[in-house]
Amino acid sequence: MSGSESFFRNKAALITGASSGIGEEIAWQLAQSGAMVTLAARRTELLEQLADRIAASGKRKPVIVECDVTRDGDLERAVSETVREFGRLDVVFANAGFGVAGSLKQLSIQDYRRQFETNVFGVLRSIYAALPEIEKTKGNIVIIGSVAGWLPTPNASAYGMSKFALRALAKSITPELEPLGIKVTLISPGWVASNFGRVDKEGNLREKAANPPPARLVMKTDKAVRQILNAVARGKTEAIITGHAKLAVILERFVPWILHPVLAALDARRKKNRPA
Repeated sequence: MSGSESFFRNKAALITGASSGIGEEIAWQLAQSGAMVTLAARRTELLEQLADRIAASGKRKPVIVECDVTRDGDLERAVSETVREFGRLDVVFANAGFGVAGSLKQLSIQDYRRQFETNVFGVLRSIYAALPEIEKTKGNIVIIGSVAGWLPTPNASAYGMSKFALRALAKSITPELEPLGIKVTLISPGWVASNFGRVDKEGNLREKAANPPPARLVMKTDKAVRQILNAVARGKTEAIITGHAKLAVILERFVPWILHPVLAALDARRKKNRPA
């Protein structure tokens, strides 16, 4: 049994955005480690499919909660149902999020507001709802951010702003919660295989990604999640996932004048190759 499997065994975990991508894989790997999981997302039909798959693997069937992180009360209900079923809550993964893309002139104030409502206030709702129970168990808060929280990029100001905000949040609350025995881990992934690029700026799922990254730079979801869970189990305050993301953060910190033209050129190439 690996270190992360041992850490999560018999722990109760709540995962928002568990219907697909990183959230779905987190739920699957946690369940395989022997954790008791609650799946929270808007698309309950996908949660039911995942719950059935977990149960078919011989693991305890998860709790399913229809949950919109932008709606007051949904996360409190998810926490309540977790505690009612499992008796406690040890870990919350604030994972739900999407990306608003577009240039400043293409976006409106409402677009920025919508982005923050999910990616920032949705995370805050998750933390506030879970905090009383996490404090009881001296557990873990896991914030799924992005390498975009380190790197300002063209045509992604709304998304980047939201992820910069999550970095500030994580850095601020980590020392506040540490005396309570609560560990905060910020996860900053680069390109990981998921439905992220298929979600439009309204939060709706498209058939295909509008502007996919280079395939060679995309990490498989299961590999990324193993790294995420290992970072949480080790009590890391932040983990940057994927090699290209780590390199980009180093360049941004020390030689940003090299990185920024590269990002601009990459963005221009992706837009040029975008299907009409």
